[in-house]
Amino acid sequence: MDRRNFIKTALAGSGGLLLGPAAQAAPALITPDRLRPQASSGIQIGDVGADRAIVWARADRTARMLVEWDISERFANPRKLRGPWATEAADFTTRIDLSGLPAGEQLFVRVRYEDAASPRSLSEPLLGRFRTVSRLPRDLRFVWSGDTAGQGFGINPDWGGMRIYETMRRQQPDFFVHCGDTIYADGPMAAEMTVEEGKIWRNLVTPEVSKVAETLDEYRGRYRYNLMDHNVRRFAAEVPQIWQWDDHEVVNNWSDSKNLADDARYREKSIGVLQARATRAFMEYAPLRHYGDRESERVYRHLPQGPLLDVFVVDMRSYRDANGANLQAEGEPGGSFMGREQLRWLLEGLKSSRAVWKAVMADMPLALQVGDGKNADGSPRWEAMANGDHGQPRGRELELAWLLGEIKRHDIRNVVWFTADVHYTAAHHYHPERAAFADFNPFWEFVSGPLNAGTFGPNTLDMTFGPKVVYQKAPPAQNASPLAGMQFFGQVDIDARSRAMTVRLKDVAGQTLFSQELPPA
Repeated sequence: MDRRNFIKTALAGSGGLLLGPAAQAAPALITPDRLRPQASSGIQIGDVGADRAIVWARADRTARMLVEWDISERFANPRKLRGPWATEAADFTTRIDLSGLPAGEQLFVRVRYEDAASPRSLSEPLLGRFRTVSRLPRDLRFVWSGDTAGQGFGINPDWGGMRIYETMRRQQPDFFVHCGDTIYADGPMAAEMTVEEGKIWRNLVTPEVSKVAETLDEYRGRYRYNLMDHNVRRFAAEVPQIWQWDDHEVVNNWSDSKNLADDARYREKSIGVLQARATRAFMEYAPLRHYGDRESERVYRHLPQGPLLDVFVVDMRSYRDANGANLQAEGEPGGSFMGREQLRWLLEGLKSSRAVWKAVMADMPLALQVGDGKNADGSPRWEAMANGDHGQPRGRELELAWLLGEIKRHDIRNVVWFTADVHYTAAHHYHPERAAFADFNPFWEFVSGPLNAGTFGPNTLDMTFGPKVVYQKAPPAQNASPLAGMQFFGQVDIDARSRAMTVRLKDVAGQTLFSQELPPA
């Protein structure tokens, strides 16, 4: 369906459809634009299933969210819903969990805000579109990446803004997985930066991005900033998203061992206080389905995508012990990474899955060595799971060893790992014949990022689980700007007939750098 036609027809039919006779008698068009509610952050669609979807938007004042959805781009027979109030308590963000949707259908959604102080004053409509999950096999496509607006690289109008989002949109994926670092709360932005070859990178700058985030409003401001980009807003209106988080939503490499005492940028030194504020901002702005009162901040979740694919989103940040030497023996404290409860949830989900493919979306790679400075005794401190000793599993590696062993014991096939985090793109194959720990079946891990951030790498592999670099692309010099063209995402296609999965690693221009076809076991 033509996207331009969708926008034109939906706009043409938008007047007077939301509120009934009273609103139609005094339509919003008579209200000057400057007096109407504004929704400049656009619309986001998230966590889409066969019969439900999250619709997110943000107003500029206290206003009621009003939602319509229809199978027709003309909104010929819209279902109308009265959504929640947008108030200052949640930075005027609102969301509604649409339910009772038809499976496997292209749906159109329209959101307006009704001013609380002037009920006949309506915002301009926000238009979105998405396809619900089909209960029958059909071709599937999704894209993934991570790391948005890092290392001081923000919205550069001279470069066309965050261009990789437009590149991903043009692939027309069924959904997108953001593998974490959705913001860089610890990365101040300057109006100009000199980058490779003496080139100048220019940023749009707001007060909230000009310093490290410490207050709740500064964390919120980071998300508001990303949504200022027209590429991001257009992408979010047309591509359903699945978000997870990592460290930069709070501060670089945070864990219980993080110490900001010597970081003059921070007045607030408590990691706990920063984490609390950052978590609230993330939960307000992420288009994800909140888990519930029992664990309201839970991010790990299972999102079925039909008979061909189950998506498992994991959280490698919230349940970890402090970063350290990562050399604990079996049974010793301090080696938690995903935590026992999440690991058992993941295993049970994989065991019960009847989908052909099981995609585990991780916020960090499994075997890449990612350091976090030095411990007090001068030994390396580790940020990820790998500890650099190449031997039998120790520390956080014990969790992965247990999980991989159980996957083999229960004969769970077609498990593929996807991640970002390290700011380059790579394909890794794991095999017990190359490994110190050999009690697992071979599997693939694909890495891709960043999205509008500095490019780094490549990192060194830890050989405990026998990884092999099949492909990688990284810059010749560290922290290459987006102008260098090394911004990456991955694309996954599953063919309904052959059931084969094809993984492509792509760059900001949409060029395929590497392709790997995986036949189903």
